[in-house]
Amino acid sequence: MRNPAELYEISVIGRLAPRWAAYFEGMTITALDDGTTVLHGPVADQSALHGLLRRLSDLGLPLVSVRPVAAGRPTDPS
Repeated sequence: MRNPAELYEISVIGRLAPRWAAYFEGMTITALDDGTTVLHGPVADQSALHGLLRRLSDLGLPLVSVRPVAAGRPTDPS
């Protein structure tokens, strides 16, 4: 039996346009007024999470935070 994907919220310093969503496996991309970007969405497993983090690193975007988000709980990216 396969485990469902866990939701994650990843914050980085810098701007990513929504067109990058496909590159980040369909995650929702939200640019905030403070110059950070939040990626939010399901991540299949730890290997997939490491892949996403590696892609952010390859783009030179400094990591601010990575946190799992409980399903059904709204997030406040501010």
